[in-house]
Amino acid sequence: MPIIRHLEQLPAAARGGAMAIGNFDGVHLGHRRIAERLLERAREVGGPAVVFTFDPHPVRLLRPSESPPPLTWTERKAQLLKEIGVDWVVAYPTDQRLLQLTAQQFFDQIVVDAVGARAMVEGPNFYFGHNREGTIERLGQMTEQAGMTLDIVRPVKLDGQLVSSSLIRRLIGAGEVAAAATMLTEPYRIRGMVTHGAGRGSHIGFPTANLEAIDTLLPAVGVYAGRVPLGGKLVGAAINIGPNPTFGEHAHKVEVHLIDREESLYGEPLEVEFLSKLRDVRAFGSKDELIAQLREDVSRAREIAG
Repeated sequence: MPIIRHLEQLPAAARGGAMAIGNFDGVHLGHRRIAERLLERAREVGGPAVVFTFDPHPVRLLRPSESPPPLTWTERKAQLLKEIGVDWVVAYPTDQRLLQLTAQQFFDQIVVDAVGARAMVEGPNFYFGHNREGTIERLGQMTEQAGMTLDIVRPVKLDGQLVSSSLIRRLIGAGEVAAAATMLTEPYRIRGMVTHGAGRGSHIGFPTANLEAIDTLLPAVGVYAGRVPLGGKLVGAAINIGPNPTFGEHAHKVEVHLIDREESLYGEPLEVEFLSKLRDVRAFGSKDELIAQLREDVSRAREIAG
């Protein structure tokens, strides 16, 4: 899906449809419910389904110390929304000019003039405009005056909990990636660049790709079962996040062992998705004990990854 970065690039085919505005961080089940209603409204008005999001999250500019690590990078977000059926994603560059727009200016300049929306779909906790002055009630007045429909989509509950990006962030930060996956449209995924490590994994029969420059939230320290998209397929993986206490290494690393595959990936970007936490990181009494545990980890990861 082509990502629109500037409204001047918005093609005519992306105008005159249904629009949803929000961060859509993680693209979870609540976001999917909004997107599905967005598709219904787009069909009714005979136009495209457009998601307008922000890059970066406005909090990163307004309150950098309170800005949490994102759950998805922009291209991944657009990919997940496309899989639901969204036609266009606008990833608007967040800057001071945007943040200074009043709610009315935002609505007039972006929703009406730029996108030409004929329907809007939002969640109940949506705010917009300078100092979050635009409430759902105010948006309802604006859309009515503009002759648009407005749908407020109720949140999704799972096991009595409201599905939200903040809850998913807490689960992932605690290593509960399997629980997080039940709230997401796809298992949680990170990306990074493969760099040279110490090479110790290859010497003991478990070569790893070492990931750096990761720009999303990292799961808690531990050993995980996961998968890596490679050559058009999802390849099973065992992932270690944290130090290597057996060898006296205390720096936190992200090491990915591809199961039953040997690939030279140095210098390439790599995406890794997390399915389940296998165990905590711990020191072993000998190299042989570590190798025995790694064999068990890989066997379990192979079974989980399918």
